[in-house]
Formats: sequence, C-alpha cells, structure tokens
Amino acid sequence: MTALREQTVMDAARHFLTQGSPRSVRRYGSGHINDTYLVECARPYILQRLNTEIFHEPLALMKNIESVTLFLREKITAQGGDPDRETLTLIPTQDGSFHYIDGENNFFRMFLFITDAVTYDAARNPEDFYHSAVAFGNFQRLLHDFPSETLTEVIPHFHDTPSRFRDFERAVQEDVMGRAASCAEEIRFLADRRADCGVSVRLQQAGELPLRVTHNDTKLNNIMLDQRTGEAICVIDLDTVMPGLSVNDFGDSIRFGANTAREDEPDASLAGLSLPLYESYVRGFLTGCGGILTPAEVRQLSWGAKLMTYECGMRFLGDYLNGDVYFHTAYPEHNLVRARTQIALVRDMERKWTQMNDIVARYAGQPSTR
Repeated sequence: MTALREQTVMDAARHFLTQGSPRSVRRYGSGHINDTYLVECARPYILQRLNTEIFHEPLALMKNIESVTLFLREKITAQGGDPDRETLTLIPTQDGSFHYIDGENNFFRMFLFITDAVTYDAARNPEDFYHSAVAFGNFQRLLHDFPSETLTEVIPHFHDTPSRFRDFERAVQEDVMGRAASCAEEIRFLADRRADCGVSVRLQQAGELPLRVTHNDTKLNNIMLDQRTGEAICVIDLDTVMPGLSVNDFGDSIRFGANTAREDEPDASLAGLSLPLYESYVRGFLTGCGGILTPAEVRQLSWGAKLMTYECGMRFLGDYLNGDVYFHTAYPEHNLVRARTQIALVRDMERKWTQMNDIVARYAGQPSTR
C-alpha cells in the first residue's frame, strides 16, 4: 500500500464518532500488515487503514470482529469485568457504520484506545509470557460456545499447512525474482519436512481436533498488559479471527514469544526455543482455557508449536521468492532473514522435542507423547 498523507488520516478520523474533534494523528505500533495511527481527541483512539490487498473481503472481516467483540462484551459484563478495557471496542462512523472508505478507496476503522496498558514485542520475563498465555487461553474459553460456523474465513486455508506448502513450492518453481539460488539450503530444509505439514489437518479431518473460534495471530504484541499489575487485559488485532485449531493459536504464540531471538534477528544462530518461556506459556494457556481443551488437543500442543514455526518460515521464504508482496519489509533480504530465524527455531524444537512434550504432560496431567 502507498503511504498516507497526514491530512488523509486526519480527514478519515473526522468521520468517526469520537469524543471531541481529532487534534493530532501519528503512526503507532509495529504491525506488518495494516497502517495504524493514534488519534488524539478528548480521549485517544486507534485508527487503522485495513490492508485490502491482503484482506479481500473487508466487510466480512469487520462483521467477524463486530460479532466476536459483541459476544465477548456480553460474557465479560456477565463476569463483572470491564468490556471497554477487556475487549476491543469498535467506534461507529457518523452514519452508523463501523468503517469508512475515502475517495481513494482507503478502508478505515477505529477502536477505543486502551489506556494505561502496553504491548511488548518480546517477553521481559516468563511472567509476561505467562500472562499472555492466560489471555489467549481465556479468549478460547470465552468463545467456547460461540457459533464458529457463522464466521467468514477471511483468508482461506490460512493455517492449512499442506496448502501453504503448495504455495511455497509454486514460489520456488516460478522464482520470479531470481532469488532461489541464494536460499537453496533453506528451501531444502523445508522440503525435507513436507510430511509434517498434514499432521494437524489430518487429525481435524478425522474429527479428533475440533474447530474453534481462533485468533490466528497470537503474538505477544497482540496482548495488552496492564502497566501497573503486568497482567493481561485485552486480546487485540482480531482481523484473522475465524474457525481454526486451538493448537495453532498455542503454536503461533510459542513461535513468536519463546524464541531466544527476535523474529528478524540477522544472526540465526541466536534463535532457539527457551524452555522456561515454553513452560510458562503451557502453564498459562492451560490455566486460561479452564479445561475446555480435549485430550487430543492437549497432546498436539507441541506439534502446534513446531508446525506454526515451520509454516511461518515457509510464508516468509515464499514471500521473499515472490518479491515481498505480503509482509512489510525494511530492506531487500528482510523476509529471508525472518525465514532463517524460523528455520533455526524449528531445528532447536526438534532437539528439545522430548522436553517439550514432557512439559505439556506435566501441566495437563497426561502421559507424555514423545
């Protein structure tokens, strides 16, 4: 997407029913996909331009968010919580919609800004990661009885790892940017593990893993933490909320948050699985889920971690081969660097596979599946 002028953003903000007129706007956050701005009015708001090059059905996406947040508000209120703080609050436009499309076809939406809360790109300590795990587990628990079939699959086959592998194979074969030769080792690593791709999908098709309402982007920085207590307040970034597998939500958190290196660390040798962080997350996720997971889901948690890391490595490398058309990049090799970090993390998970399964078994009270 092309960059927006400040005046364009300010004009969009004025179409929403804010408390007081917008005084200023500035870029906010570190997301790869959408453009996010902090809007200062009598109270602060978050304004986003949705990336419609990626989300081809923005109205369906917004309907998903509206339905899920309304459901969460009712559950949170019934539990005596604060829905303005514990889930996202969509702000309507002057005409009562929850989106605004300007003359250049930019698609905007606005949320209430959650004050006195922070997000982190990396856990400062195991407790941060534990609290994020409780939040994502609680998200699963609160939506346990939401009718997932009413949600639109806004990105078809989003965590269909065999489908992702076929996309990756096509990117390798077409090699439109002439980059495949520079990453032959990474391509070979991913191809050697093709048989792993279908592990969770086959279990879901066999009825052993239930479809749930899942977040599908369970990074640590999609949790708001209270600045005073450090406890999780709210799950944010609901663009990819749709039917999915709980093990994938668990796994994506591990991929992002239990890595000993940044997602785009240039030195891939620094990447690996932190077992203390992994243990904190297992403990928190199972606590937050409150017993709703089936025994099969619990047994597959370690596989979820490995497959989501493997899948994300494929996505980064495939995007690099395709010319960086999906993820925002800061330099030409950015996606290749990201892919190498994911691959290094998969390697380390394979080395620590027994310990990973033992940790899950200990907190779930199940026999270890080594």
